[in-house]
Amino acid sequence: MPRLFTALEIPAEVASALTLHRGGLVGARWIDPSDYHITLRFLGDVDRRTANELDAFLGDIRSYPFEVTLDEIGSFGGDKPRAVFARVQPNAKLSELQADLERLMRRLGLPPEGRKFVPHVTLARLRDTSPLDVADYLGLHPIIRPITFTARRLALMSSRDSVGGGPYVLEAAYALGPSYPNRMARGEFQRR
Repeated sequence: MPRLFTALEIPAEVASALTLHRGGLVGARWIDPSDYHITLRFLGDVDRRTANELDAFLGDIRSYPFEVTLDEIGSFGGDKPRAVFARVQPNAKLSELQADLERLMRRLGLPPEGRKFVPHVTLARLRDTSPLDVADYLGLHPIIRPITFTARRLALMSSRDSVGGGPYVLEAAYALGPSYPNRMARGEFQRR
């Protein structure tokens, strides 16, 4: 079964702007821009019944489109850097949507998310990259002007067993706001 997660998709023009920050960092494996996203909740491997229940519940999410702003490039891992990302500026509507998803996952019987929600777009995975090289990279790659877009739909995505970083598959999409139908026609969730 594929590993599932909910996310916000990144529009093509925003992904294109983020590609300007690619390169110049030893040990970086750059994520394909078509795989950029903001993970809201990782679910992991779930059975088909749970996936179908999730699909039905996500179609009933009550959220409206909202603005998302990417405002700086950062890294995770401190002394052992593991990723470079574009930070999502704190946003009450995004936090509310993520909290709603967390409550939904608990109703489905999934364990609580163990990590704090830190919204971001992963740009690269790092291997054997020195903290000094990351610091130099971050100094040379600031986001000069924040990048803002409107999140218009919630995505249910999957990934295959890999080291991370895609490719990702859009399994279903759910419009944010009043629209009918509220989901991309997919039928029953199927294993790919």
